[in-house]
Amino acid sequence: MQTDNQVNDLYPIAVLIDELKHDDVSYRLNALKRISTIALALGPERTRDELIPFLDESIDDEDEVLSALASQLGDFVEYVGGPEYAHVLLSILENLAAMEEPLVRDAAVESLNKICQVLSQEQLVEYFVPLVQRLSTAEWFTSRASSTALYCAAYERSTNPAVRVSLRQNFGHLCHDEAPMVRRPAATNCAKFVLLMTKEEAISEFIPLFNSLSSDDQDSVRLLSFDVMISLAKVLQEESDIRQYLLQPLRSFVSDSSWRTRYMVADNFIRLAEVVGINIINDELKKPFIMLMKDTEQEVRRAISGQIPGFCALIDKKAVLDDVLPVLQDLVNDPAQHVRAALGTNIGALAPILGKEDTIEHLLPLFLDLLKDEFPEVRLNVISKLELVNQVVGIDLLSQSLLPAIVTLAEDKQWRIRLAIIEYIPLLARQLGVDFFNEKMGNLCMSWLGDHVYAIREAAIDNLRKLAEFFGIEWATKTIIPKILAMSSHPNYLYRMTTIFAICSLAPVMNAAVIQEQILPVLNQMANDPIPNVRFNVAKAYAVLSPVLKSTGGESAIESQIAPILQVLAKDQDADVRFFAEKSIKDICA
Repeated sequence: MQTDNQVNDLYPIAVLIDELKHDDVSYRLNALKRISTIALALGPERTRDELIPFLDESIDDEDEVLSALASQLGDFVEYVGGPEYAHVLLSILENLAAMEEPLVRDAAVESLNKICQVLSQEQLVEYFVPLVQRLSTAEWFTSRASSTALYCAAYERSTNPAVRVSLRQNFGHLCHDEAPMVRRPAATNCAKFVLLMTKEEAISEFIPLFNSLSSDDQDSVRLLSFDVMISLAKVLQEESDIRQYLLQPLRSFVSDSSWRTRYMVADNFIRLAEVVGINIINDELKKPFIMLMKDTEQEVRRAISGQIPGFCALIDKKAVLDDVLPVLQDLVNDPAQHVRAALGTNIGALAPILGKEDTIEHLLPLFLDLLKDEFPEVRLNVISKLELVNQVVGIDLLSQSLLPAIVTLAEDKQWRIRLAIIEYIPLLARQLGVDFFNEKMGNLCMSWLGDHVYAIREAAIDNLRKLAEFFGIEWATKTIIPKILAMSSHPNYLYRMTTIFAICSLAPVMNAAVIQEQILPVLNQMANDPIPNVRFNVAKAYAVLSPVLKSTGGESAIESQIAPILQVLAKDQDADVRFFAEKSIKDICA
């Protein structure tokens, strides 16, 4: 007969069993979230003897549940008694690493790698390395695919030369696996594995593996092997070795029949250039780079456009002018708008590389052509990087073409384009200066306050606050506050609401004099507005303005003007108006 203590000891397991058998997935997930608490209640010994075997028998479940279990087990070492017993977790994770669902396998592999870090050398040789070998030779490809991500941790932790040799050999078999679903993760993890090799091991064992992967009949494998080449370049280091072993594969990558492979090269070109050295860049990389700029596939041209500033920073200015800029003209006129948009984001970064004279002569015409592009995103991307060009040549040379582009974007039919250009206005204002801004862009900024899209009006208010912070309260008092207050008498109540929102946003940059002389007279009048929404927003505005008045010597205005009006609003016929008026009274008095 069981004692009460024995029943209580069994209770956590019983609850877990019930919840893990529940029909609802959320119940099973909640149960897994508590297994660490249950393990604490059971103690290390019963966790090893009862909980872990039970969980191992319960892995026939939904992928979401198994993924959560796999993740939990990576942090479970302390609950089974510490590193000394960490190996007891390997069996269940080995089973999870063989599952069909990639999310489950990835979580299991991540947990296995965590546990590997705390294993002793004896545990590593006795338990972890055999686990890796079993997965690597399993019949089903999912196990072999998972095993490719375990070699780095096992190899790095192992101090046994024989074990290391065995691991390298087994990994080589995975790189030649008959299933492309295995060769793909093998190529991905090979890039990490190579970095653990000596130069001699890389040349004798991994160069042949790389050559096999880079010439694979599956383009999905070939494109992943480009990272292996970058890792090999880091390990080889010597210019002569890089020339001997890697340049021919690079030429093959650039002329590969698959655009996806060429895209991968284009998207990672700078990573390779940064590790091969300046001589190889000048002698060997310029031609492949130009080839990718002229590629027939627009996705490749878009990817290489993002690499242009970084590559031009690595070569001399003459090469930029003679080799890159002529092809850049073709990209400016590229038929694909996404290529031009990518170029627009990056072309400004060439200005500091070329210097003022060459930027004015060679780069500025291309820059201005993009500012006239028919596609809004292209112009937007150019404007977003305007500061880099402005720092080199000054705003005067840009303003003639810049302003029409801004005006066109500001009136674009897509509200997201209008919103994006508003966000760049403070940046432009700092570059243009107050006089140019007042003359050319002041009215434009005010016009956004009347936009039919609320998000635009909200962004326009935030824009005015940032401008006031930059240009100062005196500028705001003369330039924008009168225009904002003029909207208070607009027939459409939404415009009147915008006036109140703008006042609240600008409050932190105002002082008592401005509030008393300009703001309060208008706001007091709006307290009598026929629309309740306007009246209760007036009440809220008073609460926002009061702290500014208190901090800048305007307490008298609170007593003489704000408090009496709030008392009236607190008796308003509309419940919302009364609520916000009473709330503002409490806030002001607090």
